[in-house]
Amino acid sequence: MVAALEAAIPDAAAVIFASLGIALALHGRRAIRCRLLNLASVATSVVMNVLAAAPGWRSLAIWAMPPVAYALASDTLISVVRATAIARHKNLRAVAAEDEATPLSMLGGLALWLVRLCVAPASTVRGLRVWVINECPVAPGRRSGRPQPIVMPLPAEPVKAITARVHLPSTGRSGTKTSRFLELVAEQHGPLTGIPLESVAQISSQLAPQVGLNTGDARTALRKAVLTAQNGSIR
Repeated sequence: MVAALEAAIPDAAAVIFASLGIALALHGRRAIRCRLLNLASVATSVVMNVLAAAPGWRSLAIWAMPPVAYALASDTLISVVRATAIARHKNLRAVAAEDEATPLSMLGGLALWLVRLCVAPASTVRGLRVWVINECPVAPGRRSGRPQPIVMPLPAEPVKAITARVHLPSTGRSGTKTSRFLELVAEQHGPLTGIPLESVAQISSQLAPQVGLNTGDARTALRKAVLTAQNGSIR
């Protein structure tokens, strides 16, 4: 029994290193260390089998052939797996993790999720709830639709108010005599940017009495409004 267990140690090590080499080959890695350790384990197994074989070439071949065949097969398998992984990666330009999920990767993801659950249980549970709601169907073959944000339409403003806000600077309170005077100027003479400063006095004397505004106050307000509209500041 002890001899059998000792003889199985190199074979078990060879299987482990070959499995690790295949896992690395799936990601396109050369897995040189695992392949060398696999061959070293096979060489150890061959030496032990040769020492235990009876005298004669026939007995020696029977004991040494299985480990050698295993070494050739396992190393060839690692090379083929790596070549397939590289070819698939070049064709797809990306490795689809969902299509190539392995039991080991799923167990690793579950382990990481359990670690996060221990560290941040509240946020992890909330994330799990959101994932279940978004991914799981509400009925066979039917998924819940994600609600779209509701956009309320804005009320349309009168064209006159928009025109007044575009052409008139803010010079007074809404509804005052000054604002009515400036609106009247804009209606009869156009935008304030086109009114020359030399015409401010004449326009004020003509239109100020119509809204009950003092001519001097109207002239001052109109001059400030014209300067603001033309230069962006009051001089």
